[in-house]
Amino acid sequence: TKLMTLYLTFAALDSGRVSLGDALPVSLAALNAPPTKMGMQPNGTVMVRDAVMGLVTRSANDAAVLLAESLGGSEGNFARQMTLKARQLGMSSTVFRKASGLPDPEQVTTSRDMARLANALLRDFPHYYPVFSVLSYSYRGRSLENHNRLLACYAGGDGLKTGYTNAS
Repeated sequence: TKLMTLYLTFAALDSGRVSLGDALPVSLAALNAPPTKMGMQPNGTVMVRDAVMGLVTRSANDAAVLLAESLGGSEGNFARQMTLKARQLGMSSTVFRKASGLPDPEQVTTSRDMARLANALLRDFPHYYPVFSVLSYSYRGRSLENHNRLLACYAGGDGLKTGYTNAS
């Protein structure tokens, strides 16, 4: 799910709707997102660059909510945009309800649809692909370690995202 959040973020970056240096206001919903988090401050801002890297490395749910609200007006609106983009990419069995991928009974996907999304990311945004192999990222003096342990121990491993929920 976070790959689609990143797909739409990369599209917004390339279209000029946002830039990596833009400061996004931290909402109460982002602040209260369940762990894993990157550690946002109340009444603060987070640069788009930091939110992207928090999402990629730490798999930060607060970053997913922040980007969704900033790009879609609300997480619900953003999730509808995610589902629409999924259809455009040929992901016919996917419905998004949250930008983070946290459980929702109406949120579903398939391995085939995720493979389509991974291929679309590589095809449409090759210039952002290097972020997926970053092992750690420093945010506010805290190291956000990449959850993808294969990057450090598998020669040739270059990323995208790992993730799971008990429901999945």
